[in-house]
Amino acid sequence: MNNETLNIWTHLVPAGYFLWLLLSRLGSPGSEAGAGPFLAYLGTCALYPLASSAAHALGALGGHGRHRAYCCDYAALSLYGLGSALAYSAYVFPLEWVGSTFHDFYVPVAVLNSVLSTGLSCYSRFLEAERPRLSKAFRTLAFVYPYIFDSIPVFYRLSRSCSEASLPLHSRHSLCALLTFLSFTSHLPERLVPGSFDFIGHSHQVFHVCGILGTLFQLEAVSLDMAERRGRLPLPSALETFGSLGTGAAASLAILGLCFRSLRPQPPPREKSH
Repeated sequence: MNNETLNIWTHLVPAGYFLWLLLSRLGSPGSEAGAGPFLAYLGTCALYPLASSAAHALGALGGHGRHRAYCCDYAALSLYGLGSALAYSAYVFPLEWVGSTFHDFYVPVAVLNSVLSTGLSCYSRFLEAERPRLSKAFRTLAFVYPYIFDSIPVFYRLSRSCSEASLPLHSRHSLCALLTFLSFTSHLPERLVPGSFDFIGHSHQVFHVCGILGTLFQLEAVSLDMAERRGRLPLPSALETFGSLGTGAAASLAILGLCFRSLRPQPPPREKSH
């Protein structure tokens, strides 16, 4: 047992739960009309912890194999950001913003952000050995910026101090996102007492737990908004929803292909013939 054991299970168990929720929704007869954005979002909720647990499990490979695994992890996390934007656009947007220019361009910009997030986070792997601080800064920026952009509708609604039932859950999600950011960047508590949190309580485990708790709060908030605001927001077609998600996924796969190509093992040098 080592530090990675809990890193794997803190994401593998939630991935199974989200996957069960998704399959339950897909298997229920007569699915709700307009549930496409929610299903796309729920799929990304299951994907990112699954990719993360796989990356931690394969991290022991070392070398290029480790970098490839984490690049897949970053691509999945970028798609989760896009899935959140799809759900926010369909169910969470402030009613007074519906039909505005910002609403019209919100999902296309989120698609672009997901592509940039995958590209920047994967590029950070190439800087890790020689410029670790810049690598960490790029990786942090790759996920903080899309989160802030996606959350603009939520922040606006929270600033209005409305009495809607979903707002406390959105607040908890935002708090968990802040704790996730702090645990990722501060390396606390192991930074204060080196060696004492090698197995349990390491900042990366806190990062995982806060991230999953935030996703659970977000899922509950989106579910409430979807139920309470039904018929008040125009819902996108299945083609618009899954076309946007597919575009982001295809672009991320292309970036992964470029990264994998750059990370191919180099053939051993040929011995000179005498």
